[in-house]
Amino acid sequence: MLEDHFIPPIKSRTDQELLQIVGAPQKWTTDAVNLSIIELKSRKIPSRKIEMATYLESKKEKIKALKKEKESYNIFDFIFSPTLTLIEIIFSWELKKDGFDRKARQQKNFRIFLLLLSILILTFIKIASYF
Repeated sequence: MLEDHFIPPIKSRTDQELLQIVGAPQKWTTDAVNLSIIELKSRKIPSRKIEMATYLESKKEKIKALKKEKESYNIFDFIFSPTLTLIEIIFSWELKKDGFDRKARQQKNFRIFLLLLSILILTFIKIASYF
């Protein structure tokens, strides 16, 4: 028998909260998911509703991942927080791994641009120092 050691207890949660637990098992422990299923069955919630909660949670996760994948830098990032944006562009190495595919591609292009700009500025400084 599973012990309900959660705060708040599984039995005191609403049907909607229990459906969220069952729908997103990767976010919860196995005990929490199993207790939620048992509690939903004891409340006579139809299994179709449980399946629907699982389906909806998986769709939410896919949408969240897609938004993350499509997220990009925009002009407001450079206007309102230029320092943080430049630090992220220069020093962040795991954007692709974290699911930010578009930001990773933009980061690569920005780094090339910053490198070329730095070389150009240093060249002008060297040329100006000769005069």
